[in-house]
Amino acid sequence: MLLLILVLLLALILGGAGFAVHILWWFALAVLVLWLLGFVFRGASSGGGRGRWYRW
Repeated sequence: MLLLILVLLLALILGGAGFAVHILWWFALAVLVLWLLGFVFRGASSGGGRGRWYRW
């Protein structure tokens, strides 16, 4: 009985971790798209200069 509970608990933890990793992949993809759009809009709005679109 204890083994069954441990296996179910492990499945629950791994399933939750898999869902979290899946969500993080979508978040990383959204950040990548915004980063690439920043390069496109930087080139259009700066008039050809080497201005930065971020504040580092």
